[in-house]
Amino acid sequence: MILLQFDFSVDIYTPQPVVVKYQDQGGSWCRYTPDGLIEWRADLRRDSRPVLVEIKYREAFHGQWRVWRERIRAAKRYADERGWLFEMYTEREIRTPYLDNARFLLPYRNRSFDPIAEEAVTTAINELIETTPSALAAFISPDRWRQAEILPTIWKLLAERRIGFDLVQPLTMQSPLWALGGCV
Repeated sequence: MILLQFDFSVDIYTPQPVVVKYQDQGGSWCRYTPDGLIEWRADLRRDSRPVLVEIKYREAFHGQWRVWRERIRAAKRYADERGWLFEMYTEREIRTPYLDNARFLLPYRNRSFDPIAEEAVTTAINELIETTPSALAAFISPDRWRQAEILPTIWKLLAERRIGFDLVQPLTMQSPLWALGGCV
């Protein structure tokens, strides 16, 4: 859920949106409920087809692969019939630095901060073009206490994607940051 909340291109997430009925190899009718449906904002994605998703720990497949293979095939067929995609995610795709960054930055997104600090950060990043959180705070003020006060504003602007950074790399005080073409 954190990744979906952090992704500006997600329009709607619907948990367990459908029940897929299918016949197994033995001819018995089965029901499968995928974990969710992600609907995207068409203005922010090249491919905005909805994605039916299943999220499982890899260990859930051990000894159950035949059952899961049938479910996955049925879900793919169901999604294809509707012009959707079907995707499977495990902890390998989810437990990444991107999740750590989202978990850290998400609480800053909707907080209000001192507009003077926000103006100082946006002016500084536009002057520096490329920097790091540490260097950006130091550029704004040599005082360590003021630098500490500035950091939450930097995190807010990163969470709002008003300052650029590499989302898939761990966010540290030495992470590269950059101005987003004067859009800050």
